[in-house]
Amino acid sequence: MNLKTITLAATLAVASIGAFAQVTPRVDQREIKQDQRIQNGVASGQLNAKETYRLEQQQARLNGAETQAKADGKVTAKERAHLDNMQDRASHNIRHQKHDVQKARP
Repeated sequence: MNLKTITLAATLAVASIGAFAQVTPRVDQREIKQDQRIQNGVASGQLNAKETYRLEQQQARLNGAETQAKADGKVTAKERAHLDNMQDRASHNIRHQKHDVQKARP
């Protein structure tokens, strides 16, 4: 192998490590927004204590799944899709709970 080929291979290897070892900024941003939506629901009285507890438990499970996905230093496309799916369900649940008939007690 010549020097040019070795340099190219090393550059590609370093670039691919950086791509796989990335954090999940989109997941983190959605998580922050969903936490804010839950807190806004509590403040407005749209969420009662039981609903809030369930939604926060769901967020905790999502955090655990994200930590597990990052544990080996890379988040694969399959893991990212799983996290997105979990966040989609959490978002749906937040909306459903905020707009149902149950309200927090005054």
